[in-house]
Amino acid sequence: MSSNDEASDMMNESTDAPVEVTTDAIDREHEPSVVAPPEAAEPEAAAPCATEPPVVSENRIDRVFAGLRAEGKRALMPFVCADHPSPASTVSVIEAVDAAGASVIEIGIPFSDPIADGPVIAAAMHEALVAGSTPESVFESVRSVRDRVQAGLVAMVSVSIVQRIGEETFIRRAASAGFDGFIFPDCPLDEASDLSRRAADAGLTSTLLISTTTSAERAERIAKACTGFVYLVTRAGITGEQADAPDIGARVTKLREWTDLPIACGFGISTADHVRAVVEYADAAIVGSALVRRVNEAAASGRDASAAAGAFVRELAGGLE
Repeated sequence: MSSNDEASDMMNESTDAPVEVTTDAIDREHEPSVVAPPEAAEPEAAAPCATEPPVVSENRIDRVFAGLRAEGKRALMPFVCADHPSPASTVSVIEAVDAAGASVIEIGIPFSDPIADGPVIAAAMHEALVAGSTPESVFESVRSVRDRVQAGLVAMVSVSIVQRIGEETFIRRAASAGFDGFIFPDCPLDEASDLSRRAADAGLTSTLLISTTTSAERAERIAKACTGFVYLVTRAGITGEQADAPDIGARVTKLREWTDLPIACGFGISTADHVRAVVEYADAAIVGSALVRRVNEAAASGRDASAAAGAFVRELAGGLE
């Protein structure tokens, strides 16, 4: 684990428990085994450090949230693992989730060292990598489906993948494929301004995470560094289904003192009732493990994975009513 002062946002719930996701720290001692296509990063010019987030020309993410706010509605943001249950299924799963009521879809780019992902998502990413998933294969799937879906598409991607390919190159390819923004779950806050500037230059949003252990001072800085929306982690530990709805009211209220951006909440949101409880305060509910599990179970039993994804998202959308 990194020894810099950002490591204060990280904690273990027990001596052998998985490390909680953090907003700005990553263990850099272990290089991932599969993270990007075998290509060299393009040289990039250094950029000055920005103290404020760059201005992003209005894109689909902005329009989605602005439209929902104007109508007094909230958003459902499902997470899908790209190239899972198979590389050929990505397009149909995205289409099904879009048609079922997703306002924004998080598309996880498979990574061999998942960041705070529980066993369901970690296993899905492993299977996708074994099947040959690469960032470029994800871009191709998004490119082929972009014109057929209304939802915003956001790449959930480790900064390690971005840096391996090269920040400018990766962002340019993602924009060309049809992504509308990024979530960088492991980007150090002090390095976020350059990524955010490059994303804004391409017309894409850039979101960081605020964990349950982040101090108020750091949470304010992170919120102000985001564009598009802010990702508020609702529970300590790793992703995974939970029986109870998270208690987020006070944290969301405090965040609204620092930012006008929409606030999306994720980790452990698993049912329509959870969605209903979350959007009482937040602008969006993010559902990951519960959806990925259903996709995996459908594929394993020979059923249509995209149909299973659509049915579950339709059920979750009931929490928005």
